[in-house]
Amino acid sequence: MNNKLAILDWGIGGVSVYQLVKERLGDISVIYFSDTGATPYGKMSRAELVGRLNAVIDFLKSKGATHLVIGCNAASTAIPFLNREDIRIEGVIEGAVEMTARLKPQKLALIGGRRTVVSGIYRRKFAEKRIKTAQRIAQPLSGLIESGDVSSDKLRAESRKILAPIKNSSHILLACTHYPAIISVLKDFVSADTVFLNPAGALVDKIADWNLPRGGADVFYTTGGAAEMKTAAERAFGVKIKTAERINI
Repeated sequence: MNNKLAILDWGIGGVSVYQLVKERLGDISVIYFSDTGATPYGKMSRAELVGRLNAVIDFLKSKGATHLVIGCNAASTAIPFLNREDIRIEGVIEGAVEMTARLKPQKLALIGGRRTVVSGIYRRKFAEKRIKTAQRIAQPLSGLIESGDVSSDKLRAESRKILAPIKNSSHILLACTHYPAIISVLKDFVSADTVFLNPAGALVDKIADWNLPRGGADVFYTTGGAAEMKTAAERAFGVKIKTAERINI
């Protein structure tokens, strides 16, 4: 059986990973799953999140997926509790930590969703590498980007407030795959020499040896609104989704 890649995110943040898969690994066939019809992953309890992810993974397997990229930091915090041996899974966190540590940042900060920050997973992993990390919850940003907003006054005001305490960081890790869509906005509210780190590239590097065949059509599923998904993906990342199928799980 040929290997088949699926990309899972609560919303369209994982489209930033999808873009890089296409750019770096070639025309690999992808199943993309957006779960906006469910409670945001960052607001679920661990048990709820694990149960939801297992249900979605079962669906993706039924569509032929053999390999899964979880392009969501909140969902990636639950990977150790999934206990899935029937599909190969890679989340965004490990690659992000490895990439950042190699840079030996002088003054590191990160912005992410509530679950990602409160879990402390990044803080612990960076502490193991003797890297101190300032963290900021940036919850409103992903919701705004998910709605297709990448430049409004509200988005800019939220960005300014979130970044103010960490504006002099040497590096800021984007601990949400939505945030690369607004790097040009975020740069307005930090020091000129602050570097924003997008871990999507490190994630794609980690799956480069998955022997994923080229060719075949991409398929997009969502538990939310298909039209909204298509609009947001194009506004945020310039990705035009031809068709998206709404499903119930």
